Amino acid sequence: MSWHRLEPADASIFETGPGSAPQLYRFPVRLDATPEQVWTSLASDESISAWPMGPGLGIGLRWTSPRPFGIGTTREVRLPFRAMTVRERFFRWDEGKGYSFYVESANRPGIRRFAENYEIEPDGAGARFTWTIAIEPAPRADFVLGLTRPVNQLAFGRVAAGAKRHFAKSR
Repeated sequence: MSWHRLEPADASIFETGPGSAPQLYRFPVRLDATPEQVWTSLASDESISAWPMGPGLGIGLRWTSPRPFGIGTTREVRLPFRAMTVRERFFRWDEGKGYSFYVESANRPGIRRFAENYEIEPDGAGARFTWTIAIEPAPRADFVLGLTRPVNQLAFGRVAAGAKRHFAKSR
């Protein structure tokens, strides 16, 4: 498998303005779980791959850094439909509250920068989980990735819905 290097990212990729990604997707969802339960799931060996996302949307992941995890942790993730495999590096790790990572390399070209942010906050007896995805296409892929924006919105939204189902049945 050949790997294509992506540019690193930091928290500015999730904001608006200079340094932000042209494609931002935010999915806030209230979960029927405590913040501790959500964090335990996110930091587990399976992480979000344990959440039911629907046919063809399953992912596989493998942490490539030893525990305890923190800033600099790495993992490899096989994305839905086995279309892409990425290697991720965590640049924020707030134990119990969330983390952020960027994709260092992918087995397919077309993306300049890609990052995700996971936030967990208390919300009454449950938790509010906000998942943010930031994508900056490579210059020649901008048009094509722009066309896939509605598909991305739908596919990414199924992960948030999967989180609701996962925690609803774990209570």
